[in-house]
Amino acid sequence: MSNENNNGRNDVATLNVALQFAGNRLLASLKPAERAILEPSMSAVLLGRGDVLFEPGEDVSHTYFPGPGVVASLVVTMADGRAVEAATIGREGAIGGIVSAGNKPAFARAVVQIGGTALKLETAALESAKERSIVIRDLFSRYADTLLAQTMQSVACNALHAIDARLCRWLLTTHDRVDSDEIALTQEYLAEMLGVQRTTVSGVARVLQERGLISYSRGRMVILDRAAIEQCACECYSAVQNHFRAVLPDTRPQRVTDAKAG
Repeated sequence: MSNENNNGRNDVATLNVALQFAGNRLLASLKPAERAILEPSMSAVLLGRGDVLFEPGEDVSHTYFPGPGVVASLVVTMADGRAVEAATIGREGAIGGIVSAGNKPAFARAVVQIGGTALKLETAALESAKERSIVIRDLFSRYADTLLAQTMQSVACNALHAIDARLCRWLLTTHDRVDSDEIALTQEYLAEMLGVQRTTVSGVARVLQERGLISYSRGRMVILDRAAIEQCACECYSAVQNHFRAVLPDTRPQRVTDAKAG
């Protein structure tokens, strides 16, 4: 009886990994041979809003592959405590351990914005998989390129573009990674992601709401007119989107809600 129960738990764990594998666009682009290399070392985990996956200077011992609806941020924090988001990662990609081999100290904080299920893999196992498969190595090299592009575009965006355009870009980036027009967030958190004061976010959100683009209340923002938000957003959104599609055409990372896993 004990063995039967253990086998049942193992079957459930395997099923969860299989479902999550299909729900992450980076992993789902792999063929069965490459999938067979990675899948045995993976486990399904539940990430909660506000969970910190690693802090600056910590060794990146695990890599996370978000499932549908999960959104995480790479956040750079200054000595005085101020912080700003450098990159947004959802089910189109992975968090941590993408490029470096050996010692992997994190440069930024990785924090979960919107919780849900993800796959977790020891970074050492990912490095081993890259050595075994040129396909896996190439995929993650190309993904690293797109993540770097997003980070560089964020630098330009934060320096050159108005807060309303930046906020719209952030809304589009997050909307692309969730399965709902409703985004759960607070003004305080959004202000931190954009590197501005809470009162600034409140003012811009109020204007967008008056224009009928969004509906906003404490901890809850609803996208009402995506097309209008796209018009309001700066060029950075489409620049990152187009680069991702050019470098990783098979993963189609931006509009992930058009194909449901399972």
